[in-house]
Amino acid sequence: MELFEEVAEVVRGLVPRELGTVRQRSHKYGVKVWFDTEKPTKEHYEAQVIGKRYVPEASILAIELGFHAEHPKVADNDATIAGLVKRERTWRKTLGQDAVVGEFLGRDTWRRISETWPDPDLSDPELVLELGTRLTDYITCIEPLRR
Repeated sequence: MELFEEVAEVVRGLVPRELGTVRQRSHKYGVKVWFDTEKPTKEHYEAQVIGKRYVPEASILAIELGFHAEHPKVADNDATIAGLVKRERTWRKTLGQDAVVGEFLGRDTWRRISETWPDPDLSDPELVLELGTRLTDYITCIEPLRR
């Protein structure tokens, strides 16, 4: 099983059922998580490998994980994030200062609340659980605020 398939399984096992039906799509370099609908939504959670050009501290690659707003219109993405920023004190207690609110890395029209992990050892057996639990932290903090 690939790294992000395993991360998806961890998330599926940890996310509380009251948030809805967990949907996910994983591939070699990432996993996307959303709720209820068959098709991925424009607002979702993701853990993915990104290039070092987006993370100055990285020498090879990084992992970015957190919440994404990927609507076609910038105003929709800004509105989504603004609503979450209004409740920042609530989610910041769990997510801490590593969670960055800003433009999506590599696409300035999308928005994110996410963090980056520079140069992780992708073969580390602990990485699956670390990624899965941290992505679950984002989901359990942010998803209730979106509803």
